[in-house]
Amino acid sequence: MVSEGADAMRTIRKIEQSIPNLRQRKKVAAYARVSVESERMHHSLSAQVSYYSRLIQKNPEWEYAGVYADYGISGTGIKKRQEFQRMLEDVEKGRIDIILTKSIQRFSRNTVDLLNTVRHLKEIGVDVWFEKENIHTMSGEGELMLTILASFAQEESRSISDNIKWRFHKKFEQGIPHAKFLVYGYRWEHNTLVIQPEEAKIIRKIFDDYLSGKTRKELIRDLEKNGIRTRYGHFFRDSSIRQILTNRIYTGILEIQKTFVTDPITKHQVANNGEKSKYIVERHHKAIITAATFEKAQQELKRRKEMGKRQGGYAREFLNTSCFTGIIKCGICGKSYTHVKRKYKGECHEYWTCESHKGKGTNCGAYGSVPQPVLEEICATILGTDSFNKNTFFQQVKKIVVPAYKVLVFHLKDGRIIEKQWNSTARKECWTDELKEKQRQWMKKYHQNDASKRYTAFSERICCPICGVTFTRCLEKRKREKVAYWRCKGKRKCSHVTGIKEETLKIIAASVLQMVSFDGEIFQKKVERIEIQRDGSLSFQFFNGYSKGVTL
Repeated sequence: MVSEGADAMRTIRKIEQSIPNLRQRKKVAAYARVSVESERMHHSLSAQVSYYSRLIQKNPEWEYAGVYADYGISGTGIKKRQEFQRMLEDVEKGRIDIILTKSIQRFSRNTVDLLNTVRHLKEIGVDVWFEKENIHTMSGEGELMLTILASFAQEESRSISDNIKWRFHKKFEQGIPHAKFLVYGYRWEHNTLVIQPEEAKIIRKIFDDYLSGKTRKELIRDLEKNGIRTRYGHFFRDSSIRQILTNRIYTGILEIQKTFVTDPITKHQVANNGEKSKYIVERHHKAIITAATFEKAQQELKRRKEMGKRQGGYAREFLNTSCFTGIIKCGICGKSYTHVKRKYKGECHEYWTCESHKGKGTNCGAYGSVPQPVLEEICATILGTDSFNKNTFFQQVKKIVVPAYKVLVFHLKDGRIIEKQWNSTARKECWTDELKEKQRQWMKKYHQNDASKRYTAFSERICCPICGVTFTRCLEKRKREKVAYWRCKGKRKCSHVTGIKEETLKIIAASVLQMVSFDGEIFQKKVERIEIQRDGSLSFQFFNGYSKGVTL
């Protein structure tokens, strides 16, 4: 009886076999680089790419994340290497766990750049394996060995640079430049500079007009009026005119090594003012102007410069410059402030802004500008005059430094330094958040009502999935007509697409929506956005969740 009861109470439970956790595969990428643009090096790069592709894909514990390769780019810096920068961006997005590279030299010859990059990658858990040296950066002794070997790589780069310089100097002694440079008025035919007749006429006219008394600004105005542009299709600037007037090459003389590189690692280049040997090749090519004309131009440049000086180097009025020219200095980059004129509602407004704002990508970060009426008012206050007086200003003020927005520091000739703040009257700085939102809503309504010429059916619908920025409509002149393009205006300037013509977009959109011709209203109702992929293809995303890819 007891055994029967025991059997009746017995239960059986089954414990399922545990499934072992599969190790997640590491996402592995490789980086390759060659620094010389030759057919042999191109084959070398292709071999590296193929090797790493096979190596990664045959390892079952690795997931192929791509091979990044730079061709014909030096390893002394990392900023100009597009593929290297793209690899770092993918690392930040979590797409790479391990980076393979042939050697330290392929990764970077600059010790500082190398260590900074490796340390950052190590912080976010990304290992770099240098195959030749067998160094893993995640290991304990990895950084020590890397520092030692990177120093050797940098010194090797200096040695290579010295050998290249030696070869260049041998060419210089024979009167041969190390590269075929570009110069307005000439073209290279084999190893000879040949005059371009149309451009030569412009060169002669610039010299003749300048010697006849015209200023550089007047020359620029005349060239722009006649539709004359530089080789690259831009209008002439003051720097371009000055470069022409001071270039001895137009007399048939070739000057070699006018500049030189001070450091092979940083690639810092300076003018050769006697620090290095300079080579002069006379009768190297046919002259556009005579040596006498060139010397007259140099004397005239010198004369105008001397005449432009007044009491410590300030510009005279007859040179069409302001009394503030060369006086106002930026407290951030040290450059001079330049005079700018703008017309608004029929009125001319004058203000001063840092010279660095002129060049693309050279902005030093100095915010805002200084209105000229504000300058004159503050000067009158500091100098104790009822109104602004130029003569008093010349006599007492040495320079004005702008360390920050709405702050002026006056350095007087008697040794005093006076700091003065001023209040901006700009309307935008008086706006509250409520006013900004109100203006934003008005602009949105303005665009939607088609009141703006820049607003089309594609506005705010084309985006870049890489940087997340919506494309902007740009109008460019092409053969006396304006052509609309859509481009990414993000700060990172995505290099995968330069721009798409609006007419091309209309044709593709009409084909995708099965329309005879493009209809903006139908497009806006059906298409939510268009994404531009890295390979240049388009991905149409519809409001109903459907998507369709199109290859350009």
